Amino acid sequence: MSDFWAVAPQYLLPKQALTQLAGAFARSQAGALTTWVIRKFVARYNVNMAEAANPDPASYASFNEFFTRPLKPGARPLGDAPWVCPVDGAISQLGPISGDQVFQAKGHRYSTQTLLAGSADEAARYADGHFATIYLSPRDYHRIHMPCDGTLRRMVYVPGELFSVNPATARGVPGLFARNERVVCHFDTPHGPMALVLVGATIVGSMATPWHGVVNPPRSATVRTWDYAPGEVVLRQGEEMGRFLLGSTVVLLWPRNTLDFVNHWVSGGPVRLGEAMAHTPAAPAGL
Repeated sequence: MSDFWAVAPQYLLPKQALTQLAGAFARSQAGALTTWVIRKFVARYNVNMAEAANPDPASYASFNEFFTRPLKPGARPLGDAPWVCPVDGAISQLGPISGDQVFQAKGHRYSTQTLLAGSADEAARYADGHFATIYLSPRDYHRIHMPCDGTLRRMVYVPGELFSVNPATARGVPGLFARNERVVCHFDTPHGPMALVLVGATIVGSMATPWHGVVNPPRSATVRTWDYAPGEVVLRQGEEMGRFLLGSTVVLLWPRNTLDFVNHWVSGGPVRLGEAMAHTPAAPAGL
């Protein structure tokens, strides 16, 4: 199937209605029906239940409880690096930010200012900086963890579209990640500022964080902002910072000259939570 035929119907589908319907079912406790759906999902997407803290599909009261299942202790050890991968998934794109432009796919870029809810001040922090976009497929673990220590400064809910975020849609929908519904988390870290953006999608019933709970729903037509006092929300490297109730994409932004990605991190490559993601740039020779 060409990207056109994968993308074109999404402009016509009632994406928000479908997402609300899926979210209602995912929250419901429908007994045998819930268990049947979970078993079908596990088989369809080859989900590895052996690494789940609770491997029995019949033990989950709702699809959401299954989808956000925790892993067994030690299933994702943290690498010895200043930054570790925050999720299981696949790298959509990564690399330098050109001015304020983030590369999405061939022929498509979007601005950091648009991604960050129109804030020129926030976007300026990441001018000519670095980015990584990681796609979480249905079979992946769907909790997001901290790549490094961080203190939360601000969280912003940005209303938007609910296009799919799979690779075909990323190639076909201009500005996808900056037009979909998203939750933007601004952190201060020992290495400087960092933006961690949870991007919603079709069928993604909601996004949640440990300090706030479910952020959406309710969905609103306007941007909502929460500011946090210094030290109010402090997270260590590897701690959970959010979860998708059904899957999506994470976008991370860093300032210029903050990090160098490890060599095996390339577009399209699979990644796992906790593996080394980046190191501090080496000092120029002679300094």
